[in-house]
Amino acid sequence: MLLRPLGALLALALSSVGHALTADELVQKNIEARGGIDAIRAVNSVKSTGRMNFSGGDFSVDLGFVSMNERGNKLRTEASLQGLTQVSAYDGKEGWSIQPFQGRRDPERMSAEDAKGMQVESDIDGPLVDWKAKGHKVSYLGLEDVDGTEAHKLKVELANGDVQYRYLDPDYFLEIRVTSIVKRRGIESEIETELGNYENVGGVYWPFASESGPKGGPRGQKIIVEKAEVNVDIDDALFAFPAAKTP
Repeated sequence: MLLRPLGALLALALSSVGHALTADELVQKNIEARGGIDAIRAVNSVKSTGRMNFSGGDFSVDLGFVSMNERGNKLRTEASLQGLTQVSAYDGKEGWSIQPFQGRRDPERMSAEDAKGMQVESDIDGPLVDWKAKGHKVSYLGLEDVDGTEAHKLKVELANGDVQYRYLDPDYFLEIRVTSIVKRRGIESEIETELGNYENVGGVYWPFASESGPKGGPRGQKIIVEKAEVNVDIDDALFAFPAAKTP
């Protein structure tokens, strides 16, 4: 895992010695570890390309993966296999998708409830930056073991009603796990995402590897980022619901 330089690491660690940390202090340390608020706010767009793997039992498939995120809560992800491309997008107001692997090749609008997840993911800064202004609530729940690491546990009550538990490495203060509790159409689910392989792109540290799955279950979705670029030009039309084709 590529993280902060040793000098910055020591400064962050020493600043926490001698008193119990608060939620505000941990959020600030996370922001500093990521590269600092100025560097984070200087990122207006980020494009990531790589691979996505889905697995379960004897089943495993690799897909090409592209993610495009632009300030203003715009997000588009693509997963491609054998000439077919699955698309999920959010234009800052509404979400839509194309699901060719499920036999649906035409774009379909998401319900407001189904788009909640994309609304959260589309925040290019992440929920901890300016969390009060965004209407979130953040509280510190102490240390909790994460695969042998006593990580700092933050509870994030999102403005849309979802809840996240974000676990920060005790030395580097970057997220190593995010547990999301969401309720869609009356059904509650709990998803864990492991984060790692942080790399510096444009002055900000981004996770280049993630593994997700239901809490306590296998991590059936894995994403490996092979290349990331910041402040690239992205056509806004890619986020918007496609216009109807003329006959």
